[in-house]
Amino acid sequence: MKLGRAVLALLLLAPWVVRAVEPISLGLALAGVLTGYISYPRLYCLFAECCGQKRSLSREALQKDLDKKLFGQHLAKKVILNAVSGFLSNPRPKKPLTLSLHGWTGTGKNFVSKIIAENIYEGGLNSDYVHLFVATLHFPHASNITLYKDQLQLWIRGNVSACARSIFIFDEMDKMHAGLIDAIKPFLDYYDVVDEVSYQKAIFIFLSNAGAERITDVALDFWRRGKQREEIKLKDMEHALSVSVFNNRNSGFWHSSLIDRNLIDYFVPFLPLEYKHLKMCIRVEMQARGYEVDEDVISRVAEEMTFFPKEERVFSDKGCKTVHTKLDYYLDD
Repeated sequence: MKLGRAVLALLLLAPWVVRAVEPISLGLALAGVLTGYISYPRLYCLFAECCGQKRSLSREALQKDLDKKLFGQHLAKKVILNAVSGFLSNPRPKKPLTLSLHGWTGTGKNFVSKIIAENIYEGGLNSDYVHLFVATLHFPHASNITLYKDQLQLWIRGNVSACARSIFIFDEMDKMHAGLIDAIKPFLDYYDVVDEVSYQKAIFIFLSNAGAERITDVALDFWRRGKQREEIKLKDMEHALSVSVFNNRNSGFWHSSLIDRNLIDYFVPFLPLEYKHLKMCIRVEMQARGYEVDEDVISRVAEEMTFFPKEERVFSDKGCKTVHTKLDYYLDD
């Protein structure tokens, strides 16, 4: 911690100044420094990460990140921008912000959760106030579901007690054991406090492949009718998406009280990506690696990807997920 290093440096310098300063005076000075750090949180936060936003969240900065890094997801961009900026600008929200992101692998769900975390905390996903749960890693055994529920409640209660603006990300919700996520229902409801803890400023983000088939059906229908994907509205799929996830036995949200009690604020669909979106991903990856953009390489990498439906080859079946490994092959030529 930077605070610790600063105090250590001061202690190491002590022998050089001890001739000029009496030991008692020096001790009082050091105590004063420590007291100052503890007494003035703003000063302390210059040297260590603190709970709360790294700065007042800039709607413009968040929009710039989404525009620059997320491709083919006009619905997700709009919902995330409005939901997150609106929630953080509200000094007294009625409940925590809950976002459920749905779509195929490689469409940008994890990327969006990373962008949100980075726009709130300097450390992003590595912040002490951002907590990631992966269903298959943290909750692997169905026989331990009661234990997992207790542990999950304790973990969330403890972290929100320490920081009201905590962020919790649940990945692989489609692989989570049904019923487990209902353990956090009291924390997402419209309560001022639960067991003397307020959860109203926390953010919960759920990531899932469940419902991807429904999203694809809508996107493919628009494509076959010659409509632009940007014409798809949230109302075209949000309700159907929530019903699909609720009735999916292979989803952690199967018959979940979180959906039944309308505690999920937004079901955010991530559309399957097309050829042009893959080229955007490849172009950004080349730039990030410091390579000169080569449109021929970009086209060759994009053409290596596999698409569906088999006859029409409209959407990438892995999104942008494997772009970086495919690019390795061509950059080595």
